Amino acid sequence: MFMTRYEPWSLLNQLSRELDRLNPSGMAGGEEPAATSDWMPAVDIREEKDAYVLHADVPGVDPKDIEVHMENGVLTIRGERKAESTEERENYKRVERVRGSFYRRFSLPDTADAERISARSANGVLEVHIPKQEKVQPRRITVEG
Repeated sequence: MFMTRYEPWSLLNQLSRELDRLNPSGMAGGEEPAATSDWMPAVDIREEKDAYVLHADVPGVDPKDIEVHMENGVLTIRGERKAESTEERENYKRVERVRGSFYRRFSLPDTADAERISARSANGVLEVHIPKQEKVQPRRITVEG
């Protein structure tokens, strides 16, 4: 007997992914022009004691083809995976690796230090290091009299 796992939210999740793909900025209509994206890299975001660390899977993407931009509390990652050659697709039996541009945006918390963000790419993984701002320590003020 063959059993199929029923996931009631799978269609809703698929619809959400498609809508995100069509409007990756997450903005309502007209607030910002929607960027087109051929694919979206998978991303992990981890919070550490003194920083946030973002890992994005970008295999086959040259680091010089990746742009990381920070503006108004929003981190934008965009880039392009270029075709390796101009071979005809007639000889292929299956093509699953997507080529073209990608675009992702993330709202950062107020504790992120935009001035010290750094990024590096190694082994097909883009790592963006977002330091947290140092907390301002309360200071006792002496009242003179």
